[in-house]
Amino acid sequence: MSELLDELLAKPIGPAVPARTTDPEKDFTKQIEVSGDEAAVTVRGENFEANESAATAVLQGQGLDPAEWTVTGLRSSEWTMANGETGVSTRFSFSRKCVSVADGRPPIDELIAALNDTPVNVVDVLPDTDTDEYTFVVALGDMQFGKIDGDGVEGTLKRTIAALDRAAELLIEYRLRFTINHVHIAWLGDHTEGFVSQGGANTWRTQLTLNEQIRLTRRVMLHALLLFAPVCRRLSMVAVPGNHGEAVRISGKGVTRYDDSHDTESLIAVKDAVDLAPERFAHVEFYVPDTDELIVTLDLNGTIAAHTHGHQFRPGKHFEWWKGQAFNKDSAMHQADLLLCGHLHHELIEADGPRTFIQVPSMESESTWFRHGKGSGGAPGLIVAVTRDGRVPVKEVVHQ
Repeated sequence: MSELLDELLAKPIGPAVPARTTDPEKDFTKQIEVSGDEAAVTVRGENFEANESAATAVLQGQGLDPAEWTVTGLRSSEWTMANGETGVSTRFSFSRKCVSVADGRPPIDELIAALNDTPVNVVDVLPDTDTDEYTFVVALGDMQFGKIDGDGVEGTLKRTIAALDRAAELLIEYRLRFTINHVHIAWLGDHTEGFVSQGGANTWRTQLTLNEQIRLTRRVMLHALLLFAPVCRRLSMVAVPGNHGEAVRISGKGVTRYDDSHDTESLIAVKDAVDLAPERFAHVEFYVPDTDELIVTLDLNGTIAAHTHGHQFRPGKHFEWWKGQAFNKDSAMHQADLLLCGHLHHELIEADGPRTFIQVPSMESESTWFRHGKGSGGAPGLIVAVTRDGRVPVKEVVHQ
């Protein structure tokens, strides 16, 4: 896809304007000031047209490519030359051109076609072992499709598909040890980059439209469905809202319900498609939070698993938040054995007595902002686990 990306991003850049031959009698004054992506050039000549060419020549003389700069302002005045004739002095303000979001966007149609053409390798269902039944969990989040960081949309998409395919292969291996008829896929939020985070400050660094981000998300979810549905007797899929997936913010604040999310609506769209073929997908279940809620809990063969994105609590305070939720005996968190979340972009697995906390890494390769501030890059992947009766004896990170 990289060669295709380069081809589609190619653009006809105009040739550099050659420097004109200087004439000491005409080029009385040249001055250039450069500060970062801003430059100012002052030239004197017989007329404005000559000054415009001269300013370009001054940029080129300083090793700057005029094609990379654009005029943002000018100031012109007349003056009397030594021969008594009237000359023109002009100050040009330049700004360095930036690659626009439109120029830098990935080839969305080709990405979609590549995703649709990705073969779904149906693995054989192995015979049951002599153990009790377990649930095979696939937990992932933070694709943030549309984001320019790291290896961008293409890299995240390729990595997500490869990780899901590898999870299907691991299902075969774990069936040698456990009886697994139930596969559970947890979509833990921030699957789209969106345009609401940081008050819209991420807009320039977001290459896809919102609809394109959502389209990629739901088709990745559909890929996972087609990958696992044929190889289990029960397939459950849960999606919870992330902060990037919030549908509406005004002045940087959420103004609709907590469940109003592109993350969850993407899974609902997949459910709508599945409902058209009930005879094929009768064993598939879909769950999103209730109205104005952020959490989904589900029984996974005796393990009460809670799902949330993780933006409700501060880093390292997950158990304190969990205890606060559990204090409300009307909350399903009161009975939770396992808490699955994302948001912080790195893996963290921790137990407190019989309870297990699993934080998945992101699927995007890095947060450039975080790398600049903290130095750490990304270690993307998803987590697979095997669970029953409140215990999670197997937890494995799938890196791609």
